[in-house]
Amino acid sequence: MKLEHLSRHAIARTLAAPTTLAGAVDRLGFLQADPIRAPARAQDLTLRHRVSGYRAGDLERRYADLAIEEDFFVNYGFLPRGTVDLMHPRAGLPRWPRKRAAQAEAVLEFVRERGVVHPREVDAEFAHGRTRNWFGGSSRASTQLLDAMHYRGLLRIARRESGTRLYTVSPPHAPATDPDATLDALIDVVVRKYAPLPKRSLAELVGRLRHAAPQWAALRRAALERACARLPRAKVGGIEWYWPEGEDPSTARPADEGERVRLLAPFDPLVWDRRRFELFWGWGYRFEAYVPAPKRVRGYYALPLLWREDVIGWANLAQRGAELTAGFGYVRGSPPRGPAFRRALDDEVQRMRVFLGMEPTSR
Repeated sequence: MKLEHLSRHAIARTLAAPTTLAGAVDRLGFLQADPIRAPARAQDLTLRHRVSGYRAGDLERRYADLAIEEDFFVNYGFLPRGTVDLMHPRAGLPRWPRKRAAQAEAVLEFVRERGVVHPREVDAEFAHGRTRNWFGGSSRASTQLLDAMHYRGLLRIARRESGTRLYTVSPPHAPATDPDATLDALIDVVVRKYAPLPKRSLAELVGRLRHAAPQWAALRRAALERACARLPRAKVGGIEWYWPEGEDPSTARPADEGERVRLLAPFDPLVWDRRRFELFWGWGYRFEAYVPAPKRVRGYYALPLLWREDVIGWANLAQRGAELTAGFGYVRGSPPRGPAFRRALDDEVQRMRVFLGMEPTSR
């Protein structure tokens, strides 16, 4: 087993043949969400490589018709409904102060009466005022309360309108009868999405499950030990690597579109684990949207650029009306020579235009 086997396997398994929207979310197991649109939201940028004919915003438009939910997993995003059922009810959370609990009960009754509510309706009805948010800014207290009620399983996301979450009452969840088996199943979701995984990355992801299922925080260490014992593994370059049962990275073959360029979302499964990224491709990718502009190295929303089986650089795209501007950077300072790369890059930019609704048909 060599490192190139692992990187090839990572590419082949996550960039398999495109499928339906429901099939892609099910295959991914978890789709991380992000509100920034540059030129599209991360969830849309991730899905465009995995769903046939996908267009920006399709997930939002079709969400209510799919058996998926928005919820917090290792990050916030979209999951199959069955996976969400594994995480709830989230027990053992700190009790709310009396005033907060009364506010939540009043809002819950309001949502029951309305069916589906927009946050501004709740704010207009209860005038909870404003409060400090987690990153130091100010936001509506009603919005924070709705978020907290959603996390606690009192509300679910009915749909979105222009990116804003609309809430409805969540049905009750039955408690797990076997916490160990349920936690193992959640770890399997993590492994299926991000494999092959270095042991340290696997441990960190299992640690993040304390947000998905806080009721089993004390069981995570034992669950990690079980995972390390049952999952296929190999030591490569002094690092223990893990992947799902039934897979063999040593037999991975190049992707069927070996001459294709792909611009990847900052949270794409191929990119998310920055430790693995650096091991595979020899340079460090960082998400710089929240970095002060003078300190950015690669740009506000740099999209890693995959060419063949190597991430060789990045792109910054911006849509301004009917124009799509693109700036590229390369780890080695310049793009690959020859017409094959230039054609492939032009094709990817054209596909991006179609994805954004800027062209009637794809190439």
